[in-house]
Amino acid sequence: MWPFSNLVRRTDRSVIAFIAIALAVIVLLSCPIPASAAGRLAELLQKAQPSELVQGADRFGQPQGDPPITPVYRGDELAGYVYLNTDFTSSVGYSGKPIHILVGIDPTGIIRGFKLVGHSEPIVLIGIPEERVVGALNSLIGKDLARVAAGAERHPQVDIVGGATVTVLVMGDSIVRSAVKLIRSGRLGGGDGAGAGISPPSVATRALDLSRQEVRGWQSLVGDGSIRSLRLTVGEVTQAFQQAGQTEAANRPESRKPEDLFIELYVAPVSAPTIGVSLLGERGYERLRQKLKDGQQAIIVAGDGAYSFKGSGYVRGGIFDRIELLQDGGGVRFRDRNHTRIGDLAAEGAPRLREIALFTVPEDFSFNVTEPWELQLLVQRSFGARDKASLPFNVGYSLPEQYVVVNQAAAPPAQEPAAAGATPPAAADANLGAGSPGEPEAEEDELWMRIWQMNTVSISITVAALLALTAIFFFQDWLVRRPRLYTWVRRGYLLFTLVWLGWYANAQLSVVNVLTFTNSLITSFNWEFFLSAPLIFILWAAVAAGLLFWGRGPFCGWLCPFGALQELTNNLAQWLKVPQIKVPFGLNERLWPIKYILFLGLFGLSFYSLALAEVFAEVEPFKTAIVLKFAREWPFVIFALTLLAAGLFIERFYCRYLCPLGAALAIPGRIRMFEWLKRWPECGSPCQRCAKECPVQAIHPEGQINVNECIYCMHCQELYHDDHRCPHMIQVRLKREKFQALSSPATSGKGPAKPVISHKGIPVERPETVAGPST
Repeated sequence: MWPFSNLVRRTDRSVIAFIAIALAVIVLLSCPIPASAAGRLAELLQKAQPSELVQGADRFGQPQGDPPITPVYRGDELAGYVYLNTDFTSSVGYSGKPIHILVGIDPTGIIRGFKLVGHSEPIVLIGIPEERVVGALNSLIGKDLARVAAGAERHPQVDIVGGATVTVLVMGDSIVRSAVKLIRSGRLGGGDGAGAGISPPSVATRALDLSRQEVRGWQSLVGDGSIRSLRLTVGEVTQAFQQAGQTEAANRPESRKPEDLFIELYVAPVSAPTIGVSLLGERGYERLRQKLKDGQQAIIVAGDGAYSFKGSGYVRGGIFDRIELLQDGGGVRFRDRNHTRIGDLAAEGAPRLREIALFTVPEDFSFNVTEPWELQLLVQRSFGARDKASLPFNVGYSLPEQYVVVNQAAAPPAQEPAAAGATPPAAADANLGAGSPGEPEAEEDELWMRIWQMNTVSISITVAALLALTAIFFFQDWLVRRPRLYTWVRRGYLLFTLVWLGWYANAQLSVVNVLTFTNSLITSFNWEFFLSAPLIFILWAAVAAGLLFWGRGPFCGWLCPFGALQELTNNLAQWLKVPQIKVPFGLNERLWPIKYILFLGLFGLSFYSLALAEVFAEVEPFKTAIVLKFAREWPFVIFALTLLAAGLFIERFYCRYLCPLGAALAIPGRIRMFEWLKRWPECGSPCQRCAKECPVQAIHPEGQINVNECIYCMHCQELYHDDHRCPHMIQVRLKREKFQALSSPATSGKGPAKPVISHKGIPVERPETVAGPST
């Protein structure tokens, strides 16, 4: 057998070689491959059949135009057209990448079918079946979007899927918006150029009156409709759910008093000078006016009450899924990059509101602030572990005429249909350039600070637990000299980690965190994204600090909920006399590198596709066993239970051989600065008791501790100080006992010790002989 040091050096070279190969593959895979839009549509059409997109169709024609659309035929008859949603509108979901959907539409503007052909959404790839997400969009089939494009009907809504709300809303919105743009471009109807629902050009244009700018109070703005509001009580929302047939949601009100305020929502366009100056203040409005690009508008949304119009979806995925801006049948949802938090409104008499947000309207959404528009609030109410019901409530807005100037103009000459995505002249005239007041960074800081304030109790418990663990490590010698106390302390801490940190707080670290962090360093790093999950952030900070002192041990041995579950179930198995399998050390050495290979594979894959890497990261059973508590599809549950079952016979089977997160922590853990685990010269030669009793076989038969594999359970340190089990300490004890025996008066050769006579505690010298009486 090779010496252990040679094995370590060989392993290091192997790791470096793996990293070099992975980086080379990443560079090759990351090279951009140019492709035209028509080529992309033609490529994706190969994933669908004509009849899936338009009923009865049997063949595709050739792509035409830019963006391309493909005619689809039923025999020789034109049955409709097929297009790719991302060619006409944005459809970026949680993954930060577009969701590609082929849409079939007939010449009259009715949606006939669609097919999801490409996406990177983790929640769809893992966890929630794709069929369920796509099925939520079926309500769009048969919808006449020509009427929506003409403004005769409202933007249709799709069904909500609990756990995938944002993904479903983005998909449905992109289908509708792309269809509306295609219809308005005039490219349907057999190519005659007559766009379904296209209104004739108007000879009068409406624009904001930029010369009108005055400071007004809150009551004045509310009174003339410059600020519109929606007020709902808990009872009104409950009644709405009842009328919609959502009985279970109606039975779960936010409070017991129906008259309690559910939400009071205020909406106003701050790109109108008078409204902007009044609500933002002169300096705030000036910053807004200077930063907004041409073609953008900005609105204020403010709310108070029990319900948040922001929700928490934008923290996780950057999308505000509870509000949508609607106009002329189209709609847009805001992302975090469109948002700036406002502390208070500047208008005199303005109430103090719990949430105030400034949103800039995305440039790719044609929005005319001088025409009527709506803000739709999606009210969600949970009634089960993962079930949720939703209802829309709209706030209608029409800009008061005093802010509008009407320009008369001659009717424009006939022209070719506008390209998809072009801004209508009326909208272009009405747009005002501006940006967000204040510094966005500071506003985001306030946001994550609010999240931390909301989790003060959980943060305090976590910090206290980390301080307790630090004390255990620093005073480990005192603790391990008391084996019974140490055993109860360790099992109690593991139980806390599993039940509170894992199942209750869901603070289970994952290799996905490592991949996301690395990816963000390369793309666009943002601290606020990581600070939005306080417990995860605190644990990662503690693990990073622990790597310098103890390597991967603090997390793998004490702070990993799944690791705690493995150890506690194995302890129970041993108590029940389940036979334990001892893996031969040679085989063990060849098995533990598997986790490093898994990690390097995921690490390299994440540079090509982070979403794909997240799919393969399901090799971790953490989500199934800890986050979802086994409430998942049966293949995932069986996989997690199989790993736990293996751990009943081989202690910490998953940690030792398969955990990519353990491998990710072991690599930087080699830079640790201290050696806390003590060894005797006899360790390994001749004594091998620690090596045989190490629960994860991290001790080489020659006596060295492989810190890459050590989980810092401190069992070897308990043996190190035990003078009844450690051979070295047994010899020390025997020598001590022998010395004490030789030092006792009974064994010194002088016989028994003479009794000492004392009087009132003072020794009195005893005479050798007794003298007779004298006379």
